[in-house]
Amino acid sequence: MDRKPWLQMVCFLLVFLWLVWPGCGQGIRKPVWAGQFYESDPVKLSRQLEAWLDSAVVRPAVGQVAGLIVPHAGYVYSARVAACGYRLVRDLDFDSVVIIGPSHRQAFEGCSIYLRGGFETPLGVAEVDEGLARELARYSGFGYVPEAHDREHSVEVQVPFIQKIFPRARIVPVVMGNQTERTIQDLSAALARAAEGKKVLVVASTDLSHFLSRTQANERDRKTIELITGFDLKTLGRQVERHENIMCGGGPVLALLQYARKRGPARVEVLSYSDSAAVGGPEDRVVGYLAAAVLLEPSGTIQDLTPEEKKELLALARRAIETYLSTGNLPDYTPLSSRLEGKAGAFVTLKERHRLRGCIGFTEPLFPLWQTVARAAILAATEDPRFPPLGKAELSGLQIEISVLGPLQPVRNVSEIKIGRHGLVIREGQRSGLLLPQVATEQGWDRRTFLREVCRKAGLPDNAWKNSRELFKFEAIIFQE
Repeated sequence: MDRKPWLQMVCFLLVFLWLVWPGCGQGIRKPVWAGQFYESDPVKLSRQLEAWLDSAVVRPAVGQVAGLIVPHAGYVYSARVAACGYRLVRDLDFDSVVIIGPSHRQAFEGCSIYLRGGFETPLGVAEVDEGLARELARYSGFGYVPEAHDREHSVEVQVPFIQKIFPRARIVPVVMGNQTERTIQDLSAALARAAEGKKVLVVASTDLSHFLSRTQANERDRKTIELITGFDLKTLGRQVERHENIMCGGGPVLALLQYARKRGPARVEVLSYSDSAAVGGPEDRVVGYLAAAVLLEPSGTIQDLTPEEKKELLALARRAIETYLSTGNLPDYTPLSSRLEGKAGAFVTLKERHRLRGCIGFTEPLFPLWQTVARAAILAATEDPRFPPLGKAELSGLQIEISVLGPLQPVRNVSEIKIGRHGLVIREGQRSGLLLPQVATEQGWDRRTFLREVCRKAGLPDNAWKNSRELFKFEAIIFQE
């Protein structure tokens, strides 16, 4: 008897079951926490979501929304805060939402990506964007860990909100295991590649500090929020790896922030903060909740400065140095042009007799432009490790040059880099290097030399740019006295 057809039939049936049967592999994940974390009746749930979204008060976003930070506790505690995040994006256009939540019940390395099927809630089934999920898995190297999704609430509780505001959007559920630096970096880099050119919103699901007194919790959360809004990824990463009680989804938040930074200058806008005691929870065991938007700065926020604005910034840089050398303080200043209130990165270069005397700046748009220039001028005069601090006697012969940075743009092909037009930034772990556009021209470098030198600036091997996931180009407005 020929057994081959039977074997083929058995194999076919096994594959069929694996593909379509919800209990085999992936498929439609049934709701686990409906009736506990959120309402199980679809009509009541829909009305609750509408009420929370309608009552949320947020200002329209200035800049492109790359992602949201929202809580994942039971709706009775955290839904009003989460609604502020979802209200901000309710009228925006997204095709897919990547939801990154921490694993509360299953320890594992890397991330688990739900690759196909969907998540069912009382509102219906949210389909998985299988194409985006496959790309994210391919670029990150992460696969599917069934146990990670079985009873995880951090992703599930976001789905009804997403179904309510984006009824046609698809989702990519991601559960992060051990929140290590490597996992965070791999996921953020994969997100940047997989989401490029697509209408994707990234949701980082996290609660803040857990089970402190209300006073302690509010103070701890305040410090955490300052680190998030300040994009202090180094300190945040260190606290997350040490398992400090700052937030349970620190890894997802860091992945979102790193993803946004790879796309260009970004900032975080806090939309709402509260805690469990505010809705009747005990005041000696408080959990904190944050809603925040991660926004990409509009391209060209600071462009085509007028001659008067350039003159004002140059005068401010000199005044800042003079004031600091005399008093140790920043000068009191109100800019004449309101455009100088916009946040931007900038570098200040100091020269004596056309020779470099100091150069320091800020790549990210952390401060209003006028304040960025004042701070950078003082640092260039006093903190550049290549030179001794500037003395008052040197002020009269000092030449000042300012470079206002445009947004960082990922380099997909080095042929994009134009000498004299682009500056370069390279990052790897905690190491980074930046070279301004004028440096290559002044030194007479070609493209390959420019790439080699930015690697050396970061303390990396000469050819590190060839395999770098974080190589950026940028343009700058450059002017001098």
